This record gives sequence, structure tokens and C-alpha cells, in this order.
Amino acid sequence: MSDSNSDSNSELSFFTKHEFAIRRLHSLTGIVPLGLYMCVHLTTNASLLGSVEIFQRAVFLIHSPGPLLPLIEWGGIFLPLLFHAGLGIWIAKTGRSNSSQYQFTSNKRYSWQRWTGFIALVYLFLHVMHLHGGIHAEGWMNAIYKVGFGRFSPYNAGSSLVDAMNLGYGIIWPAIYLVGVLACVYHFVNGLWTAGITWGLWISPKAQARATKVCVALGLVLTVISLAAWAGAVFPGKEDVAEMRAIEDRMYDAGVVAGTVPENEHKRDLRGRAAAAEESGDAADGEQASAGTAEPAS
Repeated sequence: MSDSNSDSNSELSFFTKHEFAIRRLHSLTGIVPLGLYMCVHLTTNASLLGSVEIFQRAVFLIHSPGPLLPLIEWGGIFLPLLFHAGLGIWIAKTGRSNSSQYQFTSNKRYSWQRWTGFIALVYLFLHVMHLHGGIHAEGWMNAIYKVGFGRFSPYNAGSSLVDAMNLGYGIIWPAIYLVGVLACVYHFVNGLWTAGITWGLWISPKAQARATKVCVALGLVLTVISLAAWAGAVFPGKEDVAEMRAIEDRMYDAGVVAGTVPENEHKRDLRGRAAAAEESGDAADGEQASAGTAEPAS
């Protein structure tokens, strides 16, 4: 019993002793690379509202590093995210309202920062599982695909994204994404404001007032971009998906011939295409059966 208390006190003293550096590292990773990546990611997805071609070209570019892509993703996104989330949970559990330390900070904003952090963490887990599947092992991917996960195919980016959003009656996933993305935007923008205090960039009331205006403007811009990205993935219907897939296939074939896109069938929406073909085949068989049993006109 005493040993466990001693370990607990030792652990607490370590975090307390290094709290200055920990909080600054936590705020820094929230801005770079995570916040910067979020801005680029949202802007890329919003391009789908413009055209399938623009979005697919952007995805081709993102996947151009080839074998180096997993290293880039883990080094620049997933590990910083795990680090930031772990520190965020610790700070939320051990922290107290900072209104006494930073008298110009609203308690409501402090609480919303914590809650949107939790919402964003759950959302990001669902987002990764829903579109990418987490682990790119064939057996695992085949298993989770049957329950609606791992649905994104980068070489059929727009069509597979819209198909994935149409799961759950076209309501469940769009609702999850809308709440999750807006929580991420608030968490980033408000975190940017509080990071300025943590790093001593705006301490006086006037400086904080100016920073508030800039952060609110940035938040509004990111909200518009987020809604555009959401609409681009939610509004197209099944007929649009078939047209999108045809455009993506032409772009893939042309890119392979030109040498700008590495040939990789695993990044194409083969299962979605097979399901669509099977569905259209069943519909055609039904029409033929109906026509064959119809009585001749008198």
C-alpha cells in the first residue's frame, strides 16, 4: 500500500516538476503538425464540392510518396495525435479551472475545450476506422468491410467516400462527421488562443482581444471549409457515385499510362464496383423476368 502511494507521489511529482515544458509541448503539437494537417485535410476534402477531378488529383498527390506514406502518416500525424491526446487526457483529469491563473480566460471556453477534445478523439477513432480501417491487413480489412468500416479507396476517392457516408441510411455517419468536424475546429481554434497565453504571446487584455478577433475569423473560415467538405461527401446520390467512379477510373488509367500514378489495384474501389455491378445485374434480371411473364396486349 505504501509502495503504491510512493509510486503515485513520485509520478505526480515528475509531471508537476516538468509541467512548464509539458504544457508547451502539448500546445505545440496541437498546432503543428495536427492543426496544420487538419486545415490541409479539410481544404482537400472541400475540393470535392468543386469537382471530382480536383479532389482525385489531390488524393493522387497525397499518395505519391508510395512506400514512404505510412512513415509520413505515423511520424507526422498518428504519433503526434497519440501524444497530444494522452497529455490532453492527463491535463483534463488533473487540471483545474485556469480562471485564477489566466483571469481573462472564460470558464465556459475552458470547459468546451475539454469536451470538444474528448469528442474529437472519439470522432477521429471512428473516422480512421470508418474510412481507412486502422490496420491494412487483408483478413482484417475483409472482416471490418462487412460491418461498414475500411470503406475509403484512394484511387476512387470521391465515389468511395460518398458510398461510405451513405451507410447507415445516409444519416448516422453524416451526423457523426458534422459533430466531430465542428468539435475539431473549435478545439483547434480555441487551443490556438490558449496556446498564445501559454507561450506568452498575448498576455495583456488588449492583446487577448486582438487575438480573439483573429481566432474567431479563423474559426469562421474553417467552419465554412468544414461544411463544404461535409456537403461534398453527403449530398451526391447513387447516380452521382457511378459517374464519379467512371471519371476516377479514367484518371487512374491515364495516370498509369503517363507514369504519374503508380499502378496499384489495392487502392481502387473494386469491392464497391463489384457490389454496384451485382446490384445492377439483379435489377436487370428482375426487369427481364417481369417482361417475360407479362401478358401480350390484346
